[in-house]
Amino acid sequence: MISGVKHPKKRHYRQRAHSNPLSDHSFEYPVSPGKMDWSKVFPTITSSDQIKFCDVGCGYGGLLVTLSPMFPEKYMLGFEIRVKVSDYVNDRFIALRKENEVYNNAGVIRTNAMKYLPNFFKKGQLEKMFILYPDPHFKKSKHKWRIVSEGLLAEYAYVVAEGGLVYTVTDVKEVHDWMVEHFQKFPLFERHHDPNDKVENVLIGSTEEGKKVLRNKGESWTAVFRRCADPYQV
Repeated sequence: MISGVKHPKKRHYRQRAHSNPLSDHSFEYPVSPGKMDWSKVFPTITSSDQIKFCDVGCGYGGLLVTLSPMFPEKYMLGFEIRVKVSDYVNDRFIALRKENEVYNNAGVIRTNAMKYLPNFFKKGQLEKMFILYPDPHFKKSKHKWRIVSEGLLAEYAYVVAEGGLVYTVTDVKEVHDWMVEHFQKFPLFERHHDPNDKVENVLIGSTEEGKKVLRNKGESWTAVFRRCADPYQV
């Protein structure tokens, strides 16, 4: 541990709150999960290690900072599409690692989960996925930009292991209803609740968006879904 470590300041990484996920941004991504060099993201990862948690749209990384010491044996990755925000999270973990090596298990990549998720993860690799306070895209013409859709659920079902969990949180009731409806209609996910789930209990208070909702005395809606067995898989 190093004392006097300087942590990044959000004011130096300001960017628009939302980004068009269907735009042709410039991203680097592997042609397949086996081609990814994870040592650039996780300083202590080995070839036998696999990422088990993914925070889709991780924002400023609050959830990963909370989960990292809770699950020191699990590697966890944040996906963030915005350049400056992903730079902030990366610098945040660099600083945290100097204070405590436990944060070696958490990292971030700038990418678009709507396009490149299977490029990073193998079939059934993830134990937990998080979709917290996603862009609501209120206009009907922009619903195709939402991070939960029938097509994307097929990709989530591909990368999440049987019995794995997908956690969703939003402060927009209509978006909550949308996500619940789509997950429940999809045959490989079912609604799940465990009152003893220590992860579900820290979701809202960990993220920057969740803290903002709490400060403003707003309301958040949480839903968790379990990856079911595929009845047609031999």
